[in-house]
Amino acid sequence: MAPTRPHPPGDSPLRFTVPAHASRAAQVRRRVTEHLARLALPEDLSDSVVLATDELFANAVTHTGIRVHDTVTLTVELIRGAVRVMVADPSPVPPLPRTVDDGAESGRGLAIVSVLADAWGIAPAEPGKPGKRVWFTLARPTAPEGTP
Repeated sequence: MAPTRPHPPGDSPLRFTVPAHASRAAQVRRRVTEHLARLALPEDLSDSVVLATDELFANAVTHTGIRVHDTVTLTVELIRGAVRVMVADPSPVPPLPRTVDDGAESGRGLAIVSVLADAWGIAPAEPGKPGKRVWFTLARPTAPEGTP
Protein backbone atom coordinates (compact mmCIF):
# COMPACT_ATOMS: atom_id res chain seq x y z
CA MET A 1 0.00 0.00 0.00
CA ALA A 2 1.32 3.43 -0.91
CA PRO A 3 1.84 5.89 1.93
CA THR A 4 -0.67 8.68 2.17
CA ARG A 5 0.03 12.26 3.05
CA PRO A 6 -1.68 13.49 6.17
CA HIS A 7 -4.12 16.33 5.73
CA PRO A 8 -2.87 19.73 6.89
CA PRO A 9 -4.39 20.85 10.20
CA GLY A 10 -8.00 21.88 9.69
CA ASP A 11 -8.00 20.26 6.23
CA SER A 12 -9.20 16.81 7.32
CA PRO A 13 -12.43 15.59 5.79
CA LEU A 14 -15.55 15.82 7.90
CA ARG A 15 -17.59 12.62 7.93
CA PHE A 16 -20.59 12.05 10.15
CA THR A 17 -23.79 10.05 10.23
CA VAL A 18 -27.17 11.26 11.47
CA PRO A 19 -30.62 9.72 11.68
CA ALA A 20 -32.54 10.21 8.44
CA HIS A 21 -35.00 12.66 9.91
CA ALA A 22 -35.82 16.26 9.03
CA SER A 23 -35.28 17.26 12.67
CA ARG A 24 -31.53 16.70 12.10
CA ALA A 25 -31.22 19.36 9.38
CA ALA A 26 -30.10 22.06 11.84
CA GLN A 27 -27.41 19.73 13.22
CA VAL A 28 -26.19 19.01 9.68
CA ARG A 29 -26.02 22.72 8.82
CA ARG A 30 -24.20 23.53 12.08
CA ARG A 31 -21.58 20.79 11.68
CA VAL A 32 -20.88 21.68 8.05
CA THR A 33 -20.70 25.40 8.88
CA GLU A 34 -18.23 24.76 11.73
CA HIS A 35 -16.05 22.58 9.51
CA LEU A 36 -15.97 25.13 6.70
CA ALA A 37 -15.02 27.86 9.20
CA ARG A 38 -11.99 25.75 10.23
CA LEU A 39 -11.01 25.61 6.56
CA ALA A 40 -11.10 29.44 6.43
CA LEU A 41 -13.18 29.48 3.25
CA PRO A 42 -14.77 32.69 1.99
CA GLU A 43 -18.17 33.30 3.57
CA ASP A 44 -20.09 33.27 0.28
CA LEU A 45 -18.55 29.92 -0.68
CA SER A 46 -19.36 28.49 2.75
CA ASP A 47 -22.94 29.76 2.53
CA SER A 48 -23.39 28.07 -0.87
CA VAL A 49 -21.91 24.79 0.40
CA VAL A 50 -24.20 24.79 3.44
CA LEU A 51 -27.30 25.57 1.35
CA ALA A 52 -26.55 22.87 -1.24
CA THR A 53 -25.78 20.36 1.54
CA ASP A 54 -29.06 21.21 3.25
CA GLU A 55 -30.94 20.60 -0.01
CA LEU A 56 -29.30 17.20 -0.56
CA PHE A 57 -29.96 16.18 3.04
CA ALA A 58 -33.61 17.23 2.69
CA ASN A 59 -33.89 15.22 -0.53
CA ALA A 60 -32.39 12.16 1.14
CA VAL A 61 -34.87 12.40 4.00
CA THR A 62 -37.96 13.40 2.01
CA HIS A 63 -37.86 11.70 -1.36
CA THR A 64 -36.21 8.33 -0.96
CA GLY A 65 -38.60 6.28 1.17
CA ILE A 66 -36.23 6.03 4.09
CA ARG A 67 -37.31 3.86 7.02
CA VAL A 68 -37.43 5.07 10.61
CA HIS A 69 -34.03 3.62 11.66
CA ASP A 70 -32.13 4.64 8.53
CA THR A 71 -29.24 7.06 8.56
CA VAL A 72 -27.63 9.56 6.21
CA THR A 73 -23.85 9.92 6.06
CA LEU A 74 -22.30 13.21 4.99
CA THR A 75 -18.72 13.80 3.90
CA VAL A 76 -17.21 17.26 3.34
CA GLU A 77 -13.69 17.46 1.94
CA LEU A 78 -11.31 19.56 -0.10
CA ILE A 79 -10.40 17.92 -3.39
CA ARG A 80 -8.09 19.62 -5.91
CA GLY A 81 -9.07 23.15 -4.97
CA ALA A 82 -12.77 22.45 -4.55
CA VAL A 83 -15.11 21.58 -1.72
CA ARG A 84 -16.82 18.25 -2.34
CA VAL A 85 -19.84 17.14 -0.35
CA MET A 86 -21.27 13.62 -0.53
CA VAL A 87 -24.60 12.67 1.00
CA ALA A 88 -25.13 8.91 1.27
CA ASP A 89 -28.50 7.36 1.98
CA PRO A 90 -29.78 3.78 1.89
CA SER A 91 -32.25 4.25 -0.97
CA PRO A 92 -31.22 3.09 -4.44
CA VAL A 93 -33.69 5.56 -6.00
CA PRO A 94 -31.74 8.29 -7.82
CA PRO A 95 -32.80 11.89 -7.36
CA LEU A 96 -34.36 13.43 -10.44
CA PRO A 97 -34.71 17.13 -11.14
CA ARG A 98 -38.38 18.09 -11.31
CA THR A 99 -40.34 20.82 -12.98
CA VAL A 100 -42.54 22.52 -10.41
CA ASP A 101 -45.23 25.18 -10.53
CA ASP A 102 -44.24 28.69 -9.50
CA GLY A 103 -46.42 28.43 -6.39
CA ALA A 104 -45.04 25.07 -5.23
CA GLU A 105 -43.44 25.07 -1.79
CA SER A 106 -41.00 22.24 -2.53
CA GLY A 107 -39.39 20.39 -5.40
CA ARG A 108 -36.56 22.78 -6.21
CA GLY A 109 -33.74 21.11 -4.27
CA LEU A 110 -31.76 19.75 -7.21
CA ALA A 111 -32.36 22.93 -9.20
CA ILE A 112 -30.82 24.90 -6.33
CA VAL A 113 -27.86 22.51 -6.16
CA SER A 114 -27.41 22.81 -9.95
CA VAL A 115 -27.25 26.59 -9.73
CA LEU A 116 -24.88 26.69 -6.75
CA ALA A 117 -22.51 23.84 -7.63
CA ASP A 118 -19.86 23.64 -10.30
CA ALA A 119 -20.81 19.98 -10.75
CA TRP A 120 -23.06 17.41 -9.11
CA GLY A 121 -23.92 13.79 -9.67
CA ILE A 122 -24.79 10.39 -8.31
CA ALA A 123 -22.35 7.65 -7.31
CA PRO A 124 -22.93 4.09 -6.14
CA ALA A 125 -22.96 3.44 -2.42
CA GLU A 126 -19.74 2.41 -0.74
CA PRO A 127 -18.97 -1.30 -1.25
CA GLY A 128 -21.17 -3.46 0.94
CA LYS A 129 -23.65 -0.68 1.70
CA PRO A 130 -27.10 -0.15 0.21
CA GLY A 131 -28.20 3.00 -1.54
CA LYS A 132 -26.31 5.72 -3.31
CA ARG A 133 -24.25 8.86 -2.79
CA VAL A 134 -25.23 12.21 -4.23
CA TRP A 135 -22.34 14.67 -4.47
CA PHE A 136 -21.53 18.19 -5.54
CA THR A 137 -18.39 20.29 -5.87
CA LEU A 138 -17.82 24.01 -5.51
CA ALA A 139 -14.47 25.44 -6.51
CA ARG A 140 -12.55 27.63 -4.14
CA PRO A 141 -12.12 31.06 -5.70
CA THR A 142 -8.67 31.90 -6.96
CA ALA A 143 -7.04 35.28 -6.58
CA PRO A 144 -6.88 37.31 -9.80
CA GLU A 145 -3.48 37.41 -11.47
CA GLY A 146 -1.17 40.02 -10.02
CA THR A 147 -2.75 40.01 -6.55
CA PRO A 148 -0.72 38.78 -3.59
